[in-house]
Amino acid sequence: MHSNSMYVGGELSLFDKELLKGSTEILILSLLNREPMYGYQIIKEAENKSEGVFHFKEGTLYPLLHSLEADGFLKSYWLEYEGRKRKYYRITATGKKHMEKKLEEWKIFSSAVNRIVLEGCM
Repeated sequence: MHSNSMYVGGELSLFDKELLKGSTEILILSLLNREPMYGYQIIKEAENKSEGVFHFKEGTLYPLLHSLEADGFLKSYWLEYEGRKRKYYRITATGKKHMEKKLEEWKIFSSAVNRIVLEGCM
């Protein structure tokens, strides 16, 4: 697989990492705004909610989670489940404010892109 691409969806689908980079943070914060989750659960939930479009690799997800936690947007804690410890992440009040700001930016950005792209394709 090309190093600047990320696997998404079917076998032949490649997704440019640069395109995904700007949306990854809001995707993670939005998922955690619903409920606290552990890493693998976040990966599966993103895959399920996107109908297989997003499949985060652990090497992408965990550094982002650590960065979001360092910025005060997430808080982590350990829980034991069936004899295994899992590190859960939950969104903080600061994280919710940041998510709302990012969501507004996303709405403006995606609307502008859609206007240009859709007009150019008609």
